[in-house]
Amino acid sequence: MKTRTTCLLAIALLMIQGCGPKTNPSKKQENMNIADELKVFTLTSKDGAEVKITNFGGKIMSLTVPDKEGKLGDVVLGYETPEAYIDGNPYFGALIGRYGNRIDAGRFALDGKTYQLPTNNGPNHLHGGPGGFHNVVWDAALNKGKDRQSLKLTYLSEDGEEGYPGTLKAEVTYTWTDDHHLKIDYRATTDKKTIINLTHHSFFNLKDGGRSKILDHELMIDAGYFTPVDSTLIPTGEIRSVRGTPMDFSKPKRIGADIGQDYPQLDYGQGYDHNWVLNRQENDSLLLTARVYEPTTART
Repeated sequence: MKTRTTCLLAIALLMIQGCGPKTNPSKKQENMNIADELKVFTLTSKDGAEVKITNFGGKIMSLTVPDKEGKLGDVVLGYETPEAYIDGNPYFGALIGRYGNRIDAGRFALDGKTYQLPTNNGPNHLHGGPGGFHNVVWDAALNKGKDRQSLKLTYLSEDGEEGYPGTLKAEVTYTWTDDHHLKIDYRATTDKKTIINLTHHSFFNLKDGGRSKILDHELMIDAGYFTPVDSTLIPTGEIRSVRGTPMDFSKPKRIGADIGQDYPQLDYGQGYDHNWVLNRQENDSLLLTARVYEPTTART
């Protein structure tokens, strides 16, 4: 197992408190059955750069890319075997669903009906619950093309699973290109009105995949505002300017530059665990909204 537990940078700029729930004894037989189904798929570019993905939670196990000298190195946190994910950090490299981030008190209302979801993060529901998409076995199909390779993952979430309404079919395709682009495409259909917020949850360290901290990585977020959170990390509803606060990444700066400041929002998340409001117009096409740069390797 890769022992990677230092400061983490997540793809969605989420820093998760704790490592999530461990498997309890009642789950042992279930986990033994899951272990029999686990597989690993490797997508490789012409120069040997590759991404390894397990069908358990659709998790990226490793992602190797060249540095400024062409030396390949892993840039995500993960484990060496798919079995290690059963009792390991549940979110390393995972597909998140049905709903990414937190739902206050695990409750939401839809068409006048209130739904209660399991609470697995203090009083709140996090990342689809303990039986979310990160914790199930997906069907997988590998496709190798001329200049790219892809892995299509599908999962059928039954009506009522983790408390969500509607039978939902989710399809996620990872595509790895010869020029080192990892693309993730999501598609979902449902037979009943529901809520959904799919995302991916790799933790990146562009220097060495987690053997060192990420505080010297340089981060830019093209955002003039952020959403403050309460003590359980639920947004308060306020949209606050980043100007004059440690939350200002509108120009590139070290992630650790202001992380030690006496600012209540940093205490709540034990660092940065917030949403930023991007500087975009309604009719904007795809724009650069964030960039992370690691100065010793020049990985970006």
